[in-house]
Amino acid sequence: MTGAIGDDAALRAVGEDQARGAAGAGPRGTAPSYLVGLVGAGVGPSLTPSLHEREAAATGRRLIYRTIDIAELDLPPESVADLVPAARRLGFNGLNITHPCKQLVLPVLDGLTSDAAAIGAVNTVVFDGGSAIGHNTDGSGFARSLERGLPHAPRERVVLLGAGGAGAAVAHALLESGVRTLVVADLDTGRAAELAERVGRRFRGARCEPAGADDPERLLAGADGLVHATPVGMAHHPGTPVPRELLRPPLWVADVVYRPLRTELLRDARSQGCATLDGGAMAVFQAADAFQLFTGTPPDRERMLAHFHDLLAAE
Repeated sequence: MTGAIGDDAALRAVGEDQARGAAGAGPRGTAPSYLVGLVGAGVGPSLTPSLHEREAAATGRRLIYRTIDIAELDLPPESVADLVPAARRLGFNGLNITHPCKQLVLPVLDGLTSDAAAIGAVNTVVFDGGSAIGHNTDGSGFARSLERGLPHAPRERVVLLGAGGAGAAVAHALLESGVRTLVVADLDTGRAAELAERVGRRFRGARCEPAGADDPERLLAGADGLVHATPVGMAHHPGTPVPRELLRPPLWVADVVYRPLRTELLRDARSQGCATLDGGAMAVFQAADAFQLFTGTPPDRERMLAHFHDLLAAE
């Protein structure tokens, strides 16, 4: 199946009956019920559905979370423009949006939070009173993860690999955390330049430099840290963006990929003695922020971290 989904066929295939059940919410006096979904390519292995459903159960709520894998449905990334209004019609409370749709979703939304507008990417859509409002919890999730995992890491000069939706959120989080010089590198040098210029306007006290990603040795010269925010290293995109020999202390290395948790990049960095930060805590904390947006209930983030590690251990 390709092209538009005017009859909502794709969403019906992944949960129309659940949408009706969630909207009905059961007998009076029962716990509130929610239906949410994840739109993206290759999202089948995601732990996000289980994280949300477990936390909902722990807070006395019923939450059904469905993946909407555009790759499995043979839909192009641009189909997110049809999936969002279709989900609203079918009774979803909201959607998470992931690669490669975080920026493509913007034109079909009715509004953006200030953070989402500044970042220029959305990973959470909440349907509120007939409107689709875009949020970004990737930035807050990464910021909390960095503070938790590498609180004393030097941040004079940091290289960010990847200027897409995740990279944009991470760029804002890094500059908010006190990075003095941020080098934004991408194989698409135009995209790197656009992101560097945009975040530079928001953080005028910092220096933002665009760069190509084809010369990692030059990029990492004099850098305190490296943050990787591309799909390279994911289960369906194996590999590493940086040769092992270039990863040397005191450089610290963070990866936003969490499937697998120990990417080749992080394995190489650890073997070289670098301090590292995996993508697990970011995945949990962005999910926790999205959970609160969907349900209005503050989650227990430490409990969600425990859920995350339980789920990984069970695989």
